[in-house]
Amino acid sequence: MLEEIRIQDLGVIGRAHVPLRPGLTVLTGETGAGKTMVLTGLNLLLGGKADPATVRTGGASAAVEGRVLLPSDSRVLARALEAGAELDDDGSLVLVRTVAATTPGSTGRSRAFLGGRSVPQGVLAEIADELVTVHGQADQARLRSPARQRQALDAYAGPEHEEVLSAYRESWSRRQAVVAELHELTERGQERAREAELLRLGLGEVERIAPQPGEDVALGAEIDRLAHAEDLRAAAAGAHTVLVGEDGTGLGEEQAAAALVEHARRALELAGEHDPTLAALATRVAEAGYLLTDAATDLASYLEDLQADPARLDQAQRRRAELASLTRSYGADVAEVLAWADAAGRRLLDLDDGDGRLAALAAQAEELTATLETLGKSITDGRLRAASSLAEAVTTELAGLAMGGAQLRVRVEPADEPGPHGADVVEMLLVPHAGAPARPLGKGASGGELSRVMLAIEVALATSPGSGAHRPATFVFDEVDAGVGGKAAVEVGRRLAALAREGQVLVVTHLAQVAAFADQHLVVTKSTGEGADVVTESDVRDVTGDERVRELARMLSGHQDSDAARTHAAELLSLSGMGR
Repeated sequence: MLEEIRIQDLGVIGRAHVPLRPGLTVLTGETGAGKTMVLTGLNLLLGGKADPATVRTGGASAAVEGRVLLPSDSRVLARALEAGAELDDDGSLVLVRTVAATTPGSTGRSRAFLGGRSVPQGVLAEIADELVTVHGQADQARLRSPARQRQALDAYAGPEHEEVLSAYRESWSRRQAVVAELHELTERGQERAREAELLRLGLGEVERIAPQPGEDVALGAEIDRLAHAEDLRAAAAGAHTVLVGEDGTGLGEEQAAAALVEHARRALELAGEHDPTLAALATRVAEAGYLLTDAATDLASYLEDLQADPARLDQAQRRRAELASLTRSYGADVAEVLAWADAAGRRLLDLDDGDGRLAALAAQAEELTATLETLGKSITDGRLRAASSLAEAVTTELAGLAMGGAQLRVRVEPADEPGPHGADVVEMLLVPHAGAPARPLGKGASGGELSRVMLAIEVALATSPGSGAHRPATFVFDEVDAGVGGKAAVEVGRRLAALAREGQVLVVTHLAQVAAFADQHLVVTKSTGEGADVVTESDVRDVTGDERVRELARMLSGHQDSDAARTHAAELLSLSGMGR
């Protein structure tokens, strides 16, 4: 149940507090006073689309805060806690929505908060259906649609029926996916065969050449070494001679680098006896000598192993050419070729299993079709049972809404073919008065009749033993009394009061006959400042006693101080049983 709504800088409302109590609450006020902004604020709390243009002129942002009291077993409460929300000390849940005004460089960003935690707007929208049901004139128009009529009948049929519907929709979605895959496999049979043949050719070539991981890199290094064997030999031999000397080259051992370094070491060691600094340098020179000796040894070993091998060079070049034929077709290098072969092998297994896959999908589609037929029959049976009961309940309500002799008929007929919501076409027909033909709601009902039919359906749903388990605790009606007057208006108020016994009801109305039945009467008032900067601002007041009589008198005659209107207003309150 909604406990309160606080609004700041939204439209003409600068700051307003809307307290809400159980029972029937009506919201009234002159045209343009700001009743729409109260509903706009509620829509924002329920995850509706944010419009920066609704931010009050001169304001940086608009903010709406709502406080909701939920039972401990509420699905909304469970979802809110799952989203990280925290409850207030009194156990209530706070919803907040802010909308920034459009400024240069800003697009008017909207933010949502649930229980003190920032959440996506979609989370508020997700829990909205569990919190509040909103009916406006647009909903009256939607009631003309067979889809909306089907939804109302399914809701009336109860939670077990809804579970069957959910299972049907899930099976329908699975069958659609299976049929789509089956169609794709069938239509692309030849294409898949061509793809499989190309994969086999490629895999056969890779298998014949049998590349090894990193083989192309190793071959490149080997070929480069074999192709420059003589240059490498000359460089290694020359370096070896410089390091240790060699007979026949003109460079004696005493002139070699290793010998010269050794001379330097000895000289430093002798002098180092008298100076630690030179002793340390002698050690470093000795280390350099060891490194030169090691390098000379490695060069000698390298020269022994290095051999020009034209045959091996030719073999390596032919092998690299084979690998190149693969990398031209299947990857930039051997690593990519091997990765392609792995993926191609898996794909080929899938393609080769086409016949088996087709058979499995066909069997699955057949099984799902049988399941849909069974569930569809259960759905049809449930709708047929609920149709007569709903029609009777709504007809009874219509009689109390000054539509004596009117009847609602609910027709459930087989569809041309099953769909995602079952195998039925649901249509509601209205007999407006005794002796009149039954005509579809979408064609024969006036706006006033639709308003009363929608209210009658809502009352029937709220009071149905089976359909009320997960009904929202709050109902909002925006001018549901449009096109209604006189006795019918009184009966609309009476039925709204009856609905309020099943849950909290908030009604925006222009009719005093409806407002007289309220447990709580809120009035939106508008004031305009004076001076150069004229500012219009609206507020929301809870009126009782004489203030309420004056508001009802204004609604009746346009003059709140008219004695006749005040007498009539007091009489309405007395007749409704709400007078104090």
